[in-house]
Amino acid sequence: MPEGHTIHRLAAEHLRMFGGRALRAESPQGRFADGARQLDGRVLDGADAYGKHLLLRFEDERLLHIHLGLYGTYTFGPVPAPEPKGLVRLRLAGAAEFADLRGPAACELLEPGEVKVLLDRLGADPLRADADPERAWRRISRSRTSIAALLLDQAVVAGPGNVYRAEVLFRQGIDPSLPGRALTAEQWWAIWADLVSLMREGVATGRIDTVRPEHTPEAMGRPPRVDDHGGEVYVYRRAGLPCLLCGTEVRTERLVGRNLFWCPTCQAGR
Repeated sequence: MPEGHTIHRLAAEHLRMFGGRALRAESPQGRFADGARQLDGRVLDGADAYGKHLLLRFEDERLLHIHLGLYGTYTFGPVPAPEPKGLVRLRLAGAAEFADLRGPAACELLEPGEVKVLLDRLGADPLRADADPERAWRRISRSRTSIAALLLDQAVVAGPGNVYRAEVLFRQGIDPSLPGRALTAEQWWAIWADLVSLMREGVATGRIDTVRPEHTPEAMGRPPRVDDHGGEVYVYRRAGLPCLLCGTEVRTERLVGRNLFWCPTCQAGR
């Protein structure tokens, strides 16, 4: 599932391509045919991201909500757009470029009241200036749930996914099994600041790099990571390999339906 930095990049890309312009909208797959008819010919007034939710605002308050989920993808290109390939849920096309959306978990038009309901159930997004990390801390500090699980709960922190979760806990040396209520305020604010920094870099570069300068392949004289996820990381998808810092074997287990990765030495107490 794409992490929050990807959705913020998608919002910026939609504004770049289509902002202030009337668009052609169609649903080649047919599953969003009525919604596409309502959007066809409308001007895109704005694009925003909240956690993993993309919100495209059209004139007369029509708002398109997209959540990519596990399988959703976007394809962009110049017009004229080719014949749709695969199950294209929505095609938006401007004067120069088009965007094809396939396989989203959600693609729907929402009324203003429905948007408020959606946003009210989301936690603090590290990439938003209006985020309220204090609200997240209040929930975390009262919870018996592990910090690893809490960081994947979009009602607590919106945007970070499995990669950022594993990497920020490693960077802060925090045991993933630590209950939220056992976390110190100092640890929480360090986690939050790290997420803000790492995710902003992800928006800028389009990839997730979490290793510090002294731990890059060039600095350590090691081969670069080869993985379809891309980016240099400490523990994510490195189960069975030696920790880059201490040499201990990186471990993994399933937690709330996702694979958790950690170093039992650098994240002591496990």
